[in-house]
Amino acid sequence: MNGPAYPPSTSSPFHLLLTGDSILQRRLLSDADPVLRPLFERVRAADVAFTNLEVLANDYRGDPALESGGSHFGAPAWVLDELRVAGFDLFATATNHSLDYGVSGLLHTLEALEGRGLSFAGIGRNLEDARRPCYHTHPNGTVALISCASSFAKGQEASAQRPDLPGRPGLNPLRFETVHEVTEAQLASLREMAEQLGLEAERLQRIKMGFAFPPADPALFPLGDLRFRALPAGSNRPAVRTTANRKDVEGILRWVREARGLADLVVVSLHAHEQGESKEVPAEFIPAFAREMIDGGADLVIGHGPHLLRGLELYKGKPIFYSLGNFIGQNELVAKMPSDAYDRFRADPDLTPGQVYQKRTNNDQGGFPADRRFWESVVPVLSWQGNALKGIELIPISLGWKEARHRRGRPRLAKGDQARSILDRFAALSKPFGTTIVLEGTSACVALG
Repeated sequence: MNGPAYPPSTSSPFHLLLTGDSILQRRLLSDADPVLRPLFERVRAADVAFTNLEVLANDYRGDPALESGGSHFGAPAWVLDELRVAGFDLFATATNHSLDYGVSGLLHTLEALEGRGLSFAGIGRNLEDARRPCYHTHPNGTVALISCASSFAKGQEASAQRPDLPGRPGLNPLRFETVHEVTEAQLASLREMAEQLGLEAERLQRIKMGFAFPPADPALFPLGDLRFRALPAGSNRPAVRTTANRKDVEGILRWVREARGLADLVVVSLHAHEQGESKEVPAEFIPAFAREMIDGGADLVIGHGPHLLRGLELYKGKPIFYSLGNFIGQNELVAKMPSDAYDRFRADPDLTPGQVYQKRTNNDQGGFPADRRFWESVVPVLSWQGNALKGIELIPISLGWKEARHRRGRPRLAKGDQARSILDRFAALSKPFGTTIVLEGTSACVALG
């Protein structure tokens, strides 16, 4: 059940602007560049503006981790100043790149954020810090932000403190369990394989020695890190089922309930790459988690992570944006890369970082540069009057697909046919959730019912 709703501190309308991932590496010049300025005038005009900080503002300090989020997204600490000048107030920081430079890199980033007095959530020196919301106060209302991530390498999640030992610095985790449902014949083949290869005997020995535990559900068959079970009766199509970790859900809900009594708006941010039948469809656990956050007192859930748009759901009148895609996409301009990155991309160590990215994308023929969807998105502007959501405007944006590498990735207002195409695609992605997008030329709004 939702907690009490507190109207903003004045009777004036409250405007919250949302964006997706910000991967910033160079000066943005949001108030000087005539191409970008019209969009950023909208950002600065909002009462509060949110973005997902997808880079580590660590000045490339720290210890590069073996398991990065795909690329090692270090960045100059002044990117925070650029984003603040651009109009951003709220920063989600729990992402699969939070530990790209290990714990030491995370601590440098915390110092950069704290030293500037920025409102951020999602990382911390222990689990309680990482789970805790931040509160951003505006004359028209206070917004609480809770940031979490489901996409991260093992060991990057923050851990709880003990009476005798500190917790581990890291991100606010939303772990999830994956079960592969297969036919009875397929399950029998897997069991036979595991027995003949000695894998099942090894698993049982680990349990006997106290290094592992049998699954809580006896119907599950573990095989390495994968878990299988037979399809339910009447089904003959294998499926991948995902469920959010109950302990993490409750840990996040604890702070949602706390924030409900201390802010006018409660926002939950989720960084999740996990997909359903396509990259534009969220994995099964994500809608269930988002709806539970709304039930627990959140006013909206903001998703990001897959770097492209996913649909919008209005659940009990509260918005769930399953992914707002990219907002700033300068991942090709990362100035430094550790040796592990060169090994991962099978790149000659004499190549420069820009040359490594060109090798990775086969000179723009693959990866992000080859797919227009990664370079287009929407920026929602939500308006409240008192405690009632009155409107959601959708601003279509372009990141300059096919421009030169040093120029693309910078957001600007989309125009004409491109704007209409972006809005049409977002409307199609939202339709399965029962959401209606009302299009008027190159602008759009959400039908609130």
